[in-house]
Amino acid sequence: MLVVGKILRPHGIRGELVVEVRTDEPEDRFAVGSAFDAGPTEQKRDTRLTIESIRWHQGRPLIFFAEVPDRHVAEELRGLYLWVDSAGIAAPADPDEFHDHQLVGLDVVTVAGDKVGVVDRIDHAPASDMLVVRKEDRTTALVPFVRAIVPTVDVAGGRVVIDPPGGLLDL
Repeated sequence: MLVVGKILRPHGIRGELVVEVRTDEPEDRFAVGSAFDAGPTEQKRDTRLTIESIRWHQGRPLIFFAEVPDRHVAEELRGLYLWVDSAGIAAPADPDEFHDHQLVGLDVVTVAGDKVGVVDRIDHAPASDMLVVRKEDRTTALVPFVRAIVPTVDVAGGRVVIDPPGGLLDL
């Protein structure tokens, strides 16, 4: 399951909701008729929501879900994540582009072959994406996801090869 959005807050009094987009393809993902599982975690997705109407305001979608008749119900959904099944998402056309779920769980090794850890998640920062690596000693390292530092991503082989500058893994 993949998070594609987060319900931020109600908008107005009729049950419309402000959603934070967490996908690279918002126009494809957030369309009338699209359905999501909603919940605070992947294991606790106890609500199904279907887009009845959508409009964009200040870069965020304002959505009426068929299952949300008024502001009171909308308030109860505040903070829930919108989940979709990753099986229904096509792989990127660009071979140098990856979905987060393809990277999470991959082993991280240096160009010299030393095991560093495992990709725990991807943080999307303004300057570049960051691989959050759970190191062998259970600490965390942030690795900028740029070609100069991450020259090889081998999804089929289950590993990411990094060439970290001195001190990067010690921060």
